[in-house]
Amino acid sequence: MLGLDACELGAQLLELLRLALCARVLLTDKEGGQLPPEEALDEAVPEYRAPGKKSLLEIQQLDPDDESLVKYKRALLGPVPPAMDPSLPNVQVTRLTLISEQAPGPIVMDLTGELAALKNQVFVLKEGVDYKVKITFKVNKEIVSGLKCLHHTYRHGLRVDKAVYMVGSYGPSAQEYEFVTPVEEVPRGALVRGAYVVTSFFTDDDRTAHMSWEWGLHVCQDWER
Repeated sequence: MLGLDACELGAQLLELLRLALCARVLLTDKEGGQLPPEEALDEAVPEYRAPGKKSLLEIQQLDPDDESLVKYKRALLGPVPPAMDPSLPNVQVTRLTLISEQAPGPIVMDLTGELAALKNQVFVLKEGVDYKVKITFKVNKEIVSGLKCLHHTYRHGLRVDKAVYMVGSYGPSAQEYEFVTPVEEVPRGALVRGAYVVTSFFTDDDRTAHMSWEWGLHVCQDWER
C-alpha cells in the first residue's frame, strides 16, 4: 500500500509525540559511551539510545500552557484512562489468527488461557498457500513504543527460520488493537513437510518481554494431517 490508513498514521504520530516530549532526556545525558549490544535499539545504529520513559499521565501534564499541544495530545491520546488493576500487564496479546483465502476458515490461537497448554496443540498449515497473520492485543496502562512480534521456528532442534513483525507504537485503550502482517507464502515440497516447533515473543523498543509462548506447527499437503 502506498498510503497510510488512520491507524498507521495515529501510530506514527504517537511515536513522534513520545520522542518530542522525551527529547530533553537525550539532550541532558552526559554519560556518553557506546551501548552494549543488548541495550541498542537498532543493530544498524548502535549509538542510538531510546528516550527516557514517561508515564501517560506525565506526558499529558507536560506544557499545560501550550494550548495547541494540549489539544494535540487530547486528540491523539484521548482522556486520562481510569485507574487500572496494577496486576494487569501493560500489553496483553489475546490471539493470533492465520488468515488464508485458501483455508476452510480462520485458524485462531487463543492466548488468554494457559500458554503452556499450547505446546500440546498443533496447528496445520497447507504447503504453497498464501497467508497473513492478524495479531490482536490490548494496551492497558502506558504508551508502548516499537512493539514487535517475533517467531523462531525450529525443526529437529535447529532453528530454520526467524520472522520479525514491526507492529508499531500504541497508547492505552479500552478497545483491542489489530495488526495484520503482509502476505507470505508457505514453502512447498517434500523437504519442508513435517512438524515444527515455534517460539513466539512479543517485545518492544525497551526490550520488555511482554509475552512468550511455544506452539506446534505441521506443514502438510492438505489442511488436515
